[in-house]
Amino acid sequence: MKKTTGFDRSKTRGWHPATQAVRGGTWRSEHGETSEALFLTSGYTYDSAEEVAARFAGEAPGMTYSRLQNPTVAMLEERIALMEGAEACRAQATGMAAMTTALLCQLSAGDHIVAGKAAFGSCRWLVDSLCPRFGIETTVVDGRDNDAWEKAIRPNTKVFFFETPANPTMDIVDMKRVCALAKAHGITTVVDNAFATAVLQRPLEFGADVVAYSATKLMDGQGRVLAGAVCGSEKFINDVLLPFQRNTGPNLSPFNAWVVLKGLETLDLRARRQSENALAVGKFVESRVPRILHPGLASHPQHNLAMSQMEACGPIFSFVLEDRAQAMAMLNALELVDISNNIGDAVSLCCHPASTTHYSVSAEARADMGVVEGMLRINVGLEDPRDVIADLDQALTKVGL
Repeated sequence: MKKTTGFDRSKTRGWHPATQAVRGGTWRSEHGETSEALFLTSGYTYDSAEEVAARFAGEAPGMTYSRLQNPTVAMLEERIALMEGAEACRAQATGMAAMTTALLCQLSAGDHIVAGKAAFGSCRWLVDSLCPRFGIETTVVDGRDNDAWEKAIRPNTKVFFFETPANPTMDIVDMKRVCALAKAHGITTVVDNAFATAVLQRPLEFGADVVAYSATKLMDGQGRVLAGAVCGSEKFINDVLLPFQRNTGPNLSPFNAWVVLKGLETLDLRARRQSENALAVGKFVESRVPRILHPGLASHPQHNLAMSQMEACGPIFSFVLEDRAQAMAMLNALELVDISNNIGDAVSLCCHPASTTHYSVSAEARADMGVVEGMLRINVGLEDPRDVIADLDQALTKVGL
């Protein structure tokens, strides 16, 4: 295969993210296909024993095994790296494979990690349960508090890990301040950017070292496949992450990579339209519920910070009703919006985090991060926002709001 479009990689890096999402990393075979080719192969053949030995030794170009390289997966990795402004990227089997790999590839027993306490339930499980089992010390802090990050630093602190916006509380981390603090202490910053993607927010531009994704979410955008990705410097990806991935195997299938490649072509359009829709829906919900957590609204305590880091607010926000019973009743009253724990989808989805995405987190940890029993999280899709508003209106009315 050959890399085409008539430009070398150095020139493609000058394209804007929306162009990268459509054309970045494209390879074409001798057939000149317009859509990226899907290579469903686990292995490769060689012209000679000497050639395969040279490839495995890194002395000759070419692929050796699809746990290490696959043309379709490689196209996705290059495209995501170009969109992110990163030197390199490695695709992962799922978003949680990406988070796990990004952390464990660089941590050993005796190291210390500081993490934002507001996080996806499985990410908190990594910090609270998995890392300590292997002798990795952990501290969780209020990610909104810049001073808390500095106070948590120890001589053995190796990683800062956080989401911004955080799932589902929509807490915002001041990336410029926190990443600068980390760099001053030789600490690697890992940012989960799944709620925004490179279309709406580029953490590397604020000093982050590593950006991790659940590509299942906005990148695919249509609820079809599981996928993840980790972006960073060539040194980090090739020297630190790749040995871990090569030997543990959290690899993305070529088919799933191809689906995400096609999803990326419309990512810019979807992310921006869904952000507009979410803002319209959020303004309505704000007038009807006791509390709303939406960084795109002026009522959000970190609205200015969010808008200084993000081009738009994204499709996701949360709001709080009286208790679990009222929240469940509202979910059951929905007619258009689906009950689902996924996000980033083109259809509107709503869930009760305390009983779904954060079920594995202890009640004490949920309370500490602000995931209360009356909280609902909504992903606003591509439907006409007036229809989403009408559905929420009738559901809220049925539960007495």
